Amino acid sequence: MFFLMQPPAGGQSTIWDILTPFIIVFFIMWLLVIRPQRKEQKKREEMLLALKKGDRVVTNAGIIGKVVKIKEEKVEIKVDESNDTKITFLRSAILNVVEDKEKEDEKK
Repeated sequence: MFFLMQPPAGGQSTIWDILTPFIIVFFIMWLLVIRPQRKEQKKREEMLLALKKGDRVVTNAGIIGKVVKIKEEKVEIKVDESNDTKITFLRSAILNVVEDKEKEDEKK
């Protein structure tokens, strides 16, 4: 590959000789960093749009609760069953949906 980057016999390098390493580095960076990050972001957006009443969720703050009400960008979560304590979060504050053990057993 280094033979491709060597200047021609005249000693003058062309624009492609200069740009080729940058293009290769950008492509590798895109494959290793940008593309997986976009896939993860798309997966997260789909998860947030699929939220429904009754889902158990974990917030970015580590609070675990059950979704009670969903508005456009706000989600109300019941965090304490005995006191009926509810907290309203932005939809973007939801980290992930937790699968209940009972639901997992039913799937098997």
